[in-house]
Amino acid sequence: MRGRMVQDAHEAGRPNAALRKGTAGLIRFENVGLRYDMGPEVLRDLTFEIRSRSFQFLTGPSGAGKTSLLRMLFLALRPTRGLITVLGQDASTLKRTDLPAIRRRIGVVFQDFRLLDHLTTYENVALPLRVRGKEEASYRQDVIDLIKWVGLGDRMDASPVVLSGGEKQRAAIARALIDQPDILLADEPTGNVDPPLARRLLRLFMELNRTGTAVVIATHDLSLMDQVEARRLILANGRLDIYD
Repeated sequence: MRGRMVQDAHEAGRPNAALRKGTAGLIRFENVGLRYDMGPEVLRDLTFEIRSRSFQFLTGPSGAGKTSLLRMLFLALRPTRGLITVLGQDASTLKRTDLPAIRRRIGVVFQDFRLLDHLTTYENVALPLRVRGKEEASYRQDVIDLIKWVGLGDRMDASPVVLSGGEKQRAAIARALIDQPDILLADEPTGNVDPPLARRLLRLFMELNRTGTAVVIATHDLSLMDQVEARRLILANGRLDIYD
């Protein structure tokens, strides 16, 4: 399943040659700061990079700015100062027309799932391809295989309104992966599930990482982080400490 998707993503999802560089460091922050309106800086002097094939946890107390940092990683939020380099290119120089192709290389699992209730699991997962005008025959089997990979093969035709929280989370993960991204960002993916399912989701992320996708999991769940040796990015008081 993943092999078929890799070829399609590499053929159709690359914006230009310059963006195909920078495979070692997918995203780099240099002295990045963020403030809202005229308030104090909520994040300051952030310097780090997300490398290809890496796995890391982003953690910190509630209100520390984890979601804001994820939004900057996804180019949904501009920093107040500093340099963000995404896939080899200065994010501040990107044109609006570049963003869709770049964002297809950055999968995001949102904390609130963002599934559409009037669509089935299959239709939600396929939606990113459908809105780009792809013929269903070109992606149908990939979508089915991906839904089975996250363990929802028997919920293919179910509406989100009848799915459990864990099932919605897995559907959201499948949708984030349908474009075979280089990096996956997950915002509190285990926040609304019980410990056994949290471990199952962690195994999915680890398996994904072994296939070559960089993974960033934002979480405050220490027991989850203790299950795997991984880099930790810890936000506190607006600053980032890194433990490799």
